[in-house]
Amino acid sequence: MTGTIINIIAVLVGSSLGLLFGGRLPERIRKTVVAGIGLFTTAIGLQMFFKTQNPIIVLGSILVGGLLGEWWGIEAGLRRLGALLENRFANREVPGPNYDGTQDELLPISSGSSQKISETSRFIRGFLSASLLFCVGPMTILGSIKDGLTGDYSLLAIKSVLDGFAALAFASTLGIGVMFSTLIILAYQGGLTLLAAQVQALMTTPMVNEMTATGGVMLLGIGVNILWEDKNIHVGNFLPALVIAPLIVAILKALGI
Repeated sequence: MTGTIINIIAVLVGSSLGLLFGGRLPERIRKTVVAGIGLFTTAIGLQMFFKTQNPIIVLGSILVGGLLGEWWGIEAGLRRLGALLENRFANREVPGPNYDGTQDELLPISSGSSQKISETSRFIRGFLSASLLFCVGPMTILGSIKDGLTGDYSLLAIKSVLDGFAALAFASTLGIGVMFSTLIILAYQGGLTLLAAQVQALMTTPMVNEMTATGGVMLLGIGVNILWEDKNIHVGNFLPALVIAPLIVAILKALGI
């Protein structure tokens, strides 16, 4: 868990610096920094996608995973979690019961007046985007396995540096929601570390490659959402694809295909 703890500290430090000093940066500079993060995320997504040996597996994983994610409402659940955290810790208004993150709504508060939930949308977007960015990628998977099996957290340390700078840029624009992504890092990345022995025993190189390529497609979606704010790709609903991809590889191997 050493690598995960370092990662969490890096994100907290980066987020804090972004919240403290990000507001002092001119808007054009912050937009440029976020655009740079979006371009870099897109480039990493492409690099990860090229790990695939069979693009059809990636396509099938994305389609099946997306359908399951929509059915289970994964992104809606993450949005509700983000709104709950904001209501508890950020003292902002929360969305109404039908809120799905796709449009601005008005919500009466105790005084009888109404306010737009733009700040809630900003919090949720920061929480969701940062959580996905920090948890999807080969460094997360391979670094967590290496840390859990051998105690070597070098890969996660490198990832922590990248995440820290990304957190600074995101927090300066998207606010405190980025900081709460550490909860997802702890649950997801820490969980992978604790289960490293079992994962290592089950995962083969082709399975890791196709999972990495599938994660790359998801990172491309995040990059699009960052670069074009009017886009609303529900990347969170594709998370099951990370499990579907290695399963497809295993099934094809069992069938001798």
